[in-house]
Amino acid sequence: MQLSLKTDYALRIMLMLGATERQATIDEIADRYRISRNHLAKVVQALQAEGLIETTRGRGGGLRLARDPRDINLGAVVRRLERFEGFVSCMGGDADCSIDGACRLKPALAGALDAFLSHLDGFTLEDLLNNRRQNLLEKLAIA
Repeated sequence: MQLSLKTDYALRIMLMLGATERQATIDEIADRYRISRNHLAKVVQALQAEGLIETTRGRGGGLRLARDPRDINLGAVVRRLERFEGFVSCMGGDADCSIDGACRLKPALAGALDAFLSHLDGFTLEDLLNNRRQNLLEKLAIA
């Protein structure tokens, strides 16, 4: 299982915003993580649409978390951003499978996905930041 770049970048953005009390700009985040500004802007748009971050335009503007890190569940974030159409082509949508009903691959992989997401449900953004904020701020050169 590999998360999309969109979800990867979204989690990084949220970690940075959760680690600091101040707003951050797209340019700052792009520089710190060495991510394309254009790609990052699309991810920010998705996070805003999901109600996970707030943006303020203009001078003194930037990005901040829409909720307290304790109230942001990792599993919920991943579910909102990922399209889980299945690990194999026969799991997605109306895919036709000649051995459907005899094959146990779909339920096995669906169970793995459920276990993965259930594990993430046990974490909040605060859990990822807990006791590591200062270290994260230093690594990102934000003090």
